[in-house]
Amino acid sequence: MEGSSKSTFGSRFGFICAAIGMAVGTGNIWRFPRVTAANGGGAFLIALTIAIFVWAIPLLIAEMVIAKKTRLGTVGAIRDFMGKKFTWIGGWLGAAALGIMFYYSVVSGWTLRYFVYALQGAFSNAGTPEATEVIWEGFLSSPGQTIFFHFLAMLIGGFIIYKGVAGGIEKATKVMIPTLFVLITATMLRGITLPGATDGLVFLFTPNLGDLANPTVWLEAFTQAAWSTGAGWALLMTYAVYTKEKEDLGVNCFVIGFGDVLIGIIAAMAILPTVYALSETVELAEAALASGNNGLIFVYLTALFGNMPGGTFIAAIFFLALAIAATSSLLSMIEVGVLNLQDAGFSRNKATIWICIVGFLAGVPSAYSINFLDNQDWVWGVALLISGLLISIVMMKYGVQKILDEEINHENADMKIGAWWGWCIRAFPVMFVGVFGWWVWQSIQWYPDDWWNPMEIFSPGTMFAQWAILIIVLLLLNNRLAELIRPGRMKEGKMSDEVPFEKMAKE
Repeated sequence: MEGSSKSTFGSRFGFICAAIGMAVGTGNIWRFPRVTAANGGGAFLIALTIAIFVWAIPLLIAEMVIAKKTRLGTVGAIRDFMGKKFTWIGGWLGAAALGIMFYYSVVSGWTLRYFVYALQGAFSNAGTPEATEVIWEGFLSSPGQTIFFHFLAMLIGGFIIYKGVAGGIEKATKVMIPTLFVLITATMLRGITLPGATDGLVFLFTPNLGDLANPTVWLEAFTQAAWSTGAGWALLMTYAVYTKEKEDLGVNCFVIGFGDVLIGIIAAMAILPTVYALSETVELAEAALASGNNGLIFVYLTALFGNMPGGTFIAAIFFLALAIAATSSLLSMIEVGVLNLQDAGFSRNKATIWICIVGFLAGVPSAYSINFLDNQDWVWGVALLISGLLISIVMMKYGVQKILDEEINHENADMKIGAWWGWCIRAFPVMFVGVFGWWVWQSIQWYPDDWWNPMEIFSPGTMFAQWAILIIVLLLLNNRLAELIRPGRMKEGKMSDEVPFEKMAKE
C-alpha cells in the first residue's frame, strides 16, 4: 500500500542513521569536549559510560516500546498507553520538544553562517580571540543575518521532512550521518597531528580515578547523557512509530546511545588537542575551555583555525560537520510536531508547512535576542529532564516486568534485555531528583536574592513560571486533545504492520 510504504523506514540502517542523527547534535561537538575537560577527562568518560547504560539506554528503549505499541505521536501515544486523563503528559512531551525546536533552529542557523564564513576565509586574518569575538558579536548584533539563517535552517529541515520518512528523513540521514563521521574524523586527524597535541589526548584518556569521588563529575555525566542522546525527549518515540513490527529494541538503542558517545569522543579528540596545541599558554587553553559553548566554538576555536596551517579548509570541514549535526537533530524536532498533527487529521504536507511556519515565527525572538535564546535553552533544556521522568512513570504504571516480557524480549529480539532495565526504570525518579535538584540548586546560587524572579535568564523562577503556564494549558485542553487524535493501534487491537499506517495521511 502506498501510504504504508511511505510511512516506514526502508531498512534498519536507515532507522539507525535517523536515530543517531536525532541524538547527535551541537551538544556532542561543543558541550562534550568542554564538559569532559572540566570534569577530569578520562574519569568523566567512565562516569558518562555508566550514565548512558543506566539513564539513556533504558529511556530510549522505553520510548521505542511506547511508539511500537501505539503507533501514534506523543499526544495519542500517552493517551492510549496510560488513559485519557493522562493525555496532557503526551502534550508536555511534544510541547517541550517543540520548545527546544524554536530556538535550536536559530543555533542551526549559526552553524550555517559560520560554514559560509569559513568558505569565505573569514578566519584566516582573525587569529586572536579578540578578532573572532568581533566577528561573533557582529553577527549576533545583526538581526537581519540571525533571522535569515534561522529561516534557512527551518527551510532545509522542513524540505527534508516534507519529502516524507523514507524519501526525506531516511534518504537525508543516510548521507548526513556517514558524512558527519568522515568530516569530524578528518578534523580529529588534523588536530592530533599538531605539535603539542599529545597533551590534550593524554588529558582526555588518562583517568584520575580520584575524580570519580567528586559528585559534580557524576552529575555532569548524567546531564550530558540526557541532553546529548535525547533520551526521554520523545524524539526517538516519534521516529520509532515508523519502524517495522520486527524491529529490535535493545540492539538499536545500544547502537544509538554509544554511537552518540563515539561522535562526542571524536569531537573531543579534534577540539582538545587543537586547543592545547595552538594556545600559547596552558592558561589560554583553559580559558578557551571555560568560555562556554559559544565562546569555545565561535570565538576561541575559530581563532585557532586562523593560526593553523590549512586552517581555512579545516574550519570549513568543521563547521560543515557542525551544521550537519545540528540539522539532523532539528529534523527529529520538526517531526514531533508533524506526526501529532497527522494524528489529528492533517495531511503530512500541510502538517509540515504549519509546523515550520510556527517554528520560524516562534524562533524569531531567539534569533533577535541572545538573552531570550539563553533563557529558552535553560527552561526547556531542564524541562526535558522532567520529560524523562514522565516516561519512566508511564512505564511503571503500565508494568515494567510486563513490558520487559511482552514488548522488549519478543521472539524477534536480536538481544534479550535483562532485569537491569526494569531496575533502572524504577530507580529513575531517584536519579532524576539528584540531577534535577542539582540544576535547581545551582541556579539558586546564581540568584541568591532573585531566584524566584521569572524575568531572570537562568533563575528557578523563570523555569517554574513557564512550566506552570504550559501545564495549566495542557490540563485545560486535556480532553480536547484526547478527542482530536485518531484511534491508535492499542484502541483498534490490530497487530499487523499495515494497519497502523494505512489510516495515516498520505505524504
